Amino acid sequence: MDVFHQIFTEEEYLPLKKLENVSLVLDLGANAGYASAYFLSCFPKARVVAVEPDDFNVEVCRINLKPYGDRALLLHGAVWSEHAMLCLSRGSYCDGREWSTQVVKPTQGNVGSVQAWDVGSLIDMAGGAKVDLLKVDIERAELEVFGESAKNWIPRVRNVCIELHGPDCEQTFFNALAGFDYELEHFGELTICTNIRSRT
Repeated sequence: MDVFHQIFTEEEYLPLKKLENVSLVLDLGANAGYASAYFLSCFPKARVVAVEPDDFNVEVCRINLKPYGDRALLLHGAVWSEHAMLCLSRGSYCDGREWSTQVVKPTQGNVGSVQAWDVGSLIDMAGGAKVDLLKVDIERAELEVFGESAKNWIPRVRNVCIELHGPDCEQTFFNALAGFDYELEHFGELTICTNIRSRT
């Protein structure tokens, strides 16, 4: 209910309503699907691909996105720097609540149970050449996602809205955008980069 309140009462994503020509949204770290539902309502011509690794959240997300039919695609998995099998880590990060579940690399001798994709592959799976809005709330996995491999897919992203979890995540994110121009805005916990374009 706290997430619901953030999104629909406090309108955490209010600055994104001004975006134009939004046809494809990637919701990375979709939780219970409230942000996806918000975007589907704000952008009636858009499709949303929601990616969520936690089993329970996925089931709630599925229910919440059902009214939107084929405009919403839910993927049970995670985003990473490459295709990988990862493990869920519950209760060990931040306040330990459902919204702070992380994905981590398997420790030696363990096998991952969560399918993960890189952002470029997710854009391909969505059938788009570009993603108009990339929403990211992935509990420090941004260190992987926005690492060296990000240069391969950032040119395919028009706008990013991200919650950054610490100074190291912030540095990694802005390093990935070093070769691009964009308009920067901060709104609550969110960092928003719009109109991303290459400097070359």
